[in-house]
Amino acid sequence: MRYLPLTSADRAEMLGVIGAASVDDLFADVPAAARLPGPVPGLPHHASEMAVERHMTALAAQNLSAGAAPFFLGAGAYRHHVPASVDHLIQRGEFLTAYTPYQPEIAQGTLQVLFEFQTQVARLLGTDVANASMYDGSTACWEAIAMAARITRRKRAVLSGGLHPHYVSTAATMARFTGDVLETRAPVLDAVPDDDAVIAAIDAETSCVVVQYPDILGRIPDLAKIAAAAQAHGALVIAVVTEPVALGLIEAPGKLGADIVVGEGQALGVGLQFGGPYLGLFGCREKYVRQMPGRLCGQTVDATGKRGFVLTLSTREQHIRREKATSNICTNAGLCALAFSIHMTLLGGAGLAKLARVNHARAQQLAARLAAVPGVTVLNRAYFNEFTVILPRDARDVVRELADRRVLGGVSLGRLYPQETALANGLLVTATELTSPEDIEAFGTALEGVLA
Repeated sequence: MRYLPLTSADRAEMLGVIGAASVDDLFADVPAAARLPGPVPGLPHHASEMAVERHMTALAAQNLSAGAAPFFLGAGAYRHHVPASVDHLIQRGEFLTAYTPYQPEIAQGTLQVLFEFQTQVARLLGTDVANASMYDGSTACWEAIAMAARITRRKRAVLSGGLHPHYVSTAATMARFTGDVLETRAPVLDAVPDDDAVIAAIDAETSCVVVQYPDILGRIPDLAKIAAAAQAHGALVIAVVTEPVALGLIEAPGKLGADIVVGEGQALGVGLQFGGPYLGLFGCREKYVRQMPGRLCGQTVDATGKRGFVLTLSTREQHIRREKATSNICTNAGLCALAFSIHMTLLGGAGLAKLARVNHARAQQLAARLAAVPGVTVLNRAYFNEFTVILPRDARDVVRELADRRVLGGVSLGRLYPQETALANGLLVTATELTSPEDIEAFGTALEGVLA
């Protein structure tokens, strides 16, 4: 099929219908500094396919990939071992090409997979119910805030300082259009999270309190204490889990009083993938289920008594009137949800607990080695597989120098919080089951050389 571009008259007619003077008016919400006045400088207007392949291959060769060097990055995206069977199964034709099951009678396999996924997520998060996945952890976090506002009829959300700044940014972007007020703060480099400051911010106008568990510095907040304080003011507690493997070792948030639990499922079954696509997890108390965004798959029987699966709840704007929709999610991370579910099935409950213990043990070994480096202090008293170290100088520079020595040595807090000079020397490091003793020693030796 030929590509037939619009004529100038076509464009003018379309702009007239929507009341825009020019195409540029459609980009008014994009900051002027982010817009280009013309083509990208230095980029040729055209090139052959072979030339483009050579150029892109050369650029890719400059990357230091996660599997090519000792790797200690985390901060919401984790490198775990994904069994080969996961990739093999998700590439089966009936899964790879399956889309949203609008016609349940011909999508029973997809619906069953999502039903099993929901069951696993609900058990993992400690909630009564879970939906059939969301885009990723950050958008799931925002949807939870919006859900809490609908339930409480309040518009003020308290976000703990330990919440991932990317999640905060996503929520702030969406809140611009809903009128929700977000009270945010940056974390403080203390050994334990300041739960009392979060509790002090709760009042009679608070819709919800959002707490990451473990938090962005790897610390573990007292969810039960925060939940009790929030419930005393009629506010909901939203727990955010960016590392689901942690729930193989620490108590599920729903068991500690969280009303809504959201998170990022990437760590199980889904690779790093240069940042996506990922997988949003979402669970809540059963009494709030009709305010839950996305979709819910259910189990039933047909006219002959045979087991079957249906879309039980789908309160999105494609199915009902826009003003009654609980979200504008148009599809879901179905293939990533399947990968998560397969990995969880392969592990089982005992396997997940064992994997979690291995992760924590590797992190303890890493903490001991880094603490032995002159000038380095381990911040945390408690952690799962991720913790913060304090360096004697700006961690951003240290990370770059470690990369020059072929060690990917963590995420600098200065990168996550560029405006917070008090955090500049903080470095967030992670160890998983893929972190070997040799990797740990290489990191320690390289850090000693960089800081010497």
